[in-house]
Amino acid sequence: MACYHWRWRRVLLCLCCTPGVLVGSLCVYVTLAVCYGTTTTTGPGVAAPIPQTPPERFIALGLTSNGTVAPHPTSSFWDPKPHGGALWNLLQLHIDRHYNPILMPSREYNYHLDTNNNNNKNYLRFSFPTLSAGFSEIGNLTSQMADFPELPLQMQMFVRSMHFRDYPVLIEPAKLCGRGPRKGQGPFLVLAIKTKALNFENRQAIRQTWGRAGWVAGATGNGGVVRRVFLLGKNHAESRVDVNELLQLESRRYRDILQWDFHDSFFNLTLKDVLLWDWLSTRCSMARFVFKGDDDVLLRTPALLDYLREQTILSGAPGSEFMKGFMVGDVIGAASPNRVNTTKYFIPASFYNGLYPPYGGGGGVVYSGELALRLNRISRRVHLYPIDDVYVGMCLHRLGVHPIHHPAFLTFDFPKKDREERCAYHTILLVHKRSPAQVMKLWSEIMRNQTECNSTILRTEKENKNTFLIDSFSVKDNKGQELLTDPWGSSENSAL
Repeated sequence: MACYHWRWRRVLLCLCCTPGVLVGSLCVYVTLAVCYGTTTTTGPGVAAPIPQTPPERFIALGLTSNGTVAPHPTSSFWDPKPHGGALWNLLQLHIDRHYNPILMPSREYNYHLDTNNNNNKNYLRFSFPTLSAGFSEIGNLTSQMADFPELPLQMQMFVRSMHFRDYPVLIEPAKLCGRGPRKGQGPFLVLAIKTKALNFENRQAIRQTWGRAGWVAGATGNGGVVRRVFLLGKNHAESRVDVNELLQLESRRYRDILQWDFHDSFFNLTLKDVLLWDWLSTRCSMARFVFKGDDDVLLRTPALLDYLREQTILSGAPGSEFMKGFMVGDVIGAASPNRVNTTKYFIPASFYNGLYPPYGGGGGVVYSGELALRLNRISRRVHLYPIDDVYVGMCLHRLGVHPIHHPAFLTFDFPKKDREERCAYHTILLVHKRSPAQVMKLWSEIMRNQTECNSTILRTEKENKNTFLIDSFSVKDNKGQELLTDPWGSSENSAL
């Protein structure tokens, strides 16, 4: 009975003490809260109280004119219109971000740039939709250019059609590359010459002089197998003569016409590069070298064959790292778009903003067959540009390829003091702006003076000091004054 009473006594004791413990804990909590509140009161050297509702803008602590806080910037720190909102830059920005390995680490597409498998289904699947996505995101291209109604007609036509690059072949030479001297070996040099349907005299002069196909001897060496193909678009009502029928006859006679179904215009010359690379990849992938040039140039083909043989020996062998990025010509660097709207080279700031990457100009360049295949693949990542030589430079930039400058490729003709020298034309590989009659005459003189000028060497940099950019682009001296912001140095482009 005593144990029973003791047990109930303990229960009553707990019931009486528990409220006291709770009340004591509550008093301690209130005391601490009051003390904390008194320490957060505003005053000199005391932190501001935490607001009960978030401010309209974030306020960061810092030094300002009132000595308390720094206001949040009223505008974003990034540029909402990169490169001034120029149309081409915006389109290219979209595709560069798509392939950027930092922004899109899960996409491993770089192997497409170096593989020789041109029928890779994944490559084809990812190329065209990606290019199209940029146009879809921007929407109406013409509405992005405020000055579009005032632009020259050729610029308007280019903008309206720049999204399309898949044109069918109308005329194609059958088995132009064929087999080389050995089974499985392609031609040593393919001459791919841009021309127009009405320029028949230019083509005939080339066929009879520097563009002869077959085995061509070098100026001093063995030479190599040369193949010739003329690149054409389609002309529309340029004359009363049925040009298309004449081209068919010409093709059956010489088997060197390659024509696509697009309008042949100055701004569409870029299509000839893009479609040539695709044609080489499928019809002439074994070609060792490719010359791409205009039909108004004079090319010393025998001397070029000697030069290319020498470069092959120095590089080690075909397929070397050097040959994978080999391109030589008259390289133009730090050029800027022509903003004079009365010239055919006019590029408005609303379409493109920035400098041009280095590119080979002057009517002709030579590059390796390996590079032609790589250019075909990388061109699927670069939107078309109205100036063909510049577009090639844009593709080279993304491949990390630097074209080689050679003074023997004359863009702006000989200096006056050298024009009358007897062996002047034996010092060059190419010279631009020659009529068919001049090509015939000069070629005859070159062949006649071959023995006399046999010891003449090619031009060097010291003999070719004309570094000014004229005609197609703004004049710039060696100081590079008034250059625009370079869009090629961005992390997105450099990652490619």
